[in-house]
Order: sequence, then structure tokens, then C-alpha cells
Amino acid sequence: MAGDMRQRGKGECPDVAPASMQQSMIVISARKPWATLLWLAYLFFFFIQPATDHATARQWAITLLGASIFLVLYFSLFLGRRQSRTRSLLHIGGIALLGLAYSPFNPGASTFIIYACAFVPFAVGSDLLAMELIAGILAVVAVEAWWTHLPWWYWIYGVGLAAVIGGSNIYFAQRNRALSRLRMAHDEIEHLAKVAERERIARDLHDVLGHTLSVVILKSELAGKLMDREPERAGKEIREVEQIARQALTEVREAIRGYRSQGLAAELAQAKSTLETAGIAVESEVSASLKLPPLQESVLSLAVREAVTNVVRHAQARRCRLQVARQNGSCRLEIQDDGRGGDSLEGNGLRGMRERVETLGGSLLRSTGGGTTLTITLPLSEPKDDQAQS
Repeated sequence: MAGDMRQRGKGECPDVAPASMQQSMIVISARKPWATLLWLAYLFFFFIQPATDHATARQWAITLLGASIFLVLYFSLFLGRRQSRTRSLLHIGGIALLGLAYSPFNPGASTFIIYACAFVPFAVGSDLLAMELIAGILAVVAVEAWWTHLPWWYWIYGVGLAAVIGGSNIYFAQRNRALSRLRMAHDEIEHLAKVAERERIARDLHDVLGHTLSVVILKSELAGKLMDREPERAGKEIREVEQIARQALTEVREAIRGYRSQGLAAELAQAKSTLETAGIAVESEVSASLKLPPLQESVLSLAVREAVTNVVRHAQARRCRLQVARQNGSCRLEIQDDGRGGDSLEGNGLRGMRERVETLGGSLLRSTGGGTTLTITLPLSEPKDDQAQS
């Protein structure tokens, strides 16, 4: 039985009785129900003496009654997975009392003591408390064995082996609690990762579709106004709406694959076209020698898209200035308009923009006095791997 206490591979359940409980009873009962039945093989020792002594029908009835009580208490520990610690300890105490009650007449009842000591570490959350409870059970058993003059082999099984099994299971119970905490932490990390991914997708789709749909609305309204006066120009605007809609479909597909941006230069050109379509004069200054890492370029492209969408929707501006330049080892993007300014509160688009910028170690400043000025500064060095995965 001592050899049965060796630890098996991860995820495996022991194929012996309580002597080798290497995982919590709840986990084992959920994953390997057959192990619960296999451990009952140790109940065989309880029937040895009645069989060898040719017990009477009355003695057999008493023996079967004890075994039936044990089975009720035993299975309640496994089937009642959500029961309280107090209830579990009551069931374990019942098994121990069963062993104490039967031992003077049937020393094979020492198996009940072994069961009780094996279960205790899994029912409590403290190693010290488990040791105290096991010591208390064994002390009572030792007193009874001495008082009733039980055979020497009862001391080996009812006290010695029970102490070894109970003590070793303290380690296994401690390991199981650590594994349980680790699984909970892993599940929480996985949940947070999913939440972060959903938020990222929401931000990206907002940036992609918010900008594109604003342009579609703007051009559609313009085409409606020009329909009677300048039908040719109105037709041109409608054709551009079709092109933009097709481009939006492509961008959504690329966003799903993670390849959203076509580059900062292309985004600035699109921004200039959008602003001019809205009747806003554009001044653009872009450093020709500026080379950006892909991740920084993608973030700045999305920032340009979101900022220009806000200018067209809300600013009521006449002029807008776009500037991209190198500054002290960083890239500085500034978008300034002469519109009506705005609320200092950040919407979803601006909040998502700030999160992406700060993830790369950059900063975003927004001023709403005398129009709106948005300044984004990003370091030009490649981010660390863990940041890049954010």
C-alpha cells in the first residue's frame, strides 16, 4: 500500500484505494468516476474476519449494516461536490466513528480509519489543520486499541498505515490546491485576453467603418444636392461612393485578418481627399525621409482616419492642417483645425486611439481651445514582443 502512494503522471487518477489520493475527491469524481468505485476494494478487509470466523447471520447483518453506512458516507463525499467543508468533515467523522465502533469486534474496521485519514487533507484548506485532525483521530484510535487489547497488526494498519497515508495526502492535497489556483488563474487570463481582443476588434471596426461611412454619407449628400444642377459631378460622386463602399468591404476583411492599414502616406492622401470633399481647405506637411516601423505606421494611420472623421463630422472647420515629422527620436503627428472645438470628454474613437498609442509607449494630447489640436508622439523604435502582442 505504501508503494501505491507514488505520484502518477499529470492528469491521471490513481488506480488504488484512498491510500493514493493524488487529486482532490471532487476533481477525481468528476473526471474519473471509475476510480471512486475502484477504491472500494479496500472495503474487502472489513469482511475478512466474519468470513474466517464463520460469523452467524446476526453478525453478518451487523457487518453489512456497517458497510452500508460507510457506503452512504463515502459516496456523499464524491457526489456532493458543492457541499460545505463542515458537512464533508461530518461525513469523514462518521467514517472514523464507524471504525472505532466496529474495531473491538472486527479489527478489519481499521480500513475505515485509513479512509478517514486519507480524506481529511482534501476536506480542509490548511495543512496544519489537516495534521491536527489526523493526529486527533489516531490518538483516539490508539487509546481504543490499547484499552480493548486489539491485536498487534491492528496497530500497524489502524495507526501506522493510516498516519502514513494521511500524512502523504497532505502533500497531494496541497499540490491539488495549487493546481486548482493555477487553473483558475489561467482561466482568468484567458478570459481577460478574450475581452481585450473583443475591445481591440471593436476599436478597429469603429475606426474603419466610422471613417468610411462618414465619407459615404458626405458624398451621398453632396450628390443629392448636385443632382439637378450638376448631374455629371453628381454621377462622379455616386461612383466614388461605390468605390469607397467596395474599399470599406476590403478594409473590413483586412481588419479581420489583422492587416488594416495600407500605409500612412495612403491614409494621409485619403484624408486630404475627404477633407476637400467636405469643403475644408487642407495644408499637409509630411517628412519625405520619415520611415516608420509597421506597427507605429498602422497606429498613426488609424489615428489620422479617426481624427479626420471627427473633423468632418463635428468640427465645422474651414481649414485643417496635417503634419507628420521626426522629433527627438520620435514621430510627431499633429492634426489641427479651426473649428468650434468641442467637449473635453473622450468618445470611443478617441479613447481607442489613446489606448493604441499608449500601448506603444507614446502619448496623445488633445487641445480644444480655438479649434481642436490633436498631437500624437510615438517612439520610432520597435516595441518589445510582449507590447507588440497587446
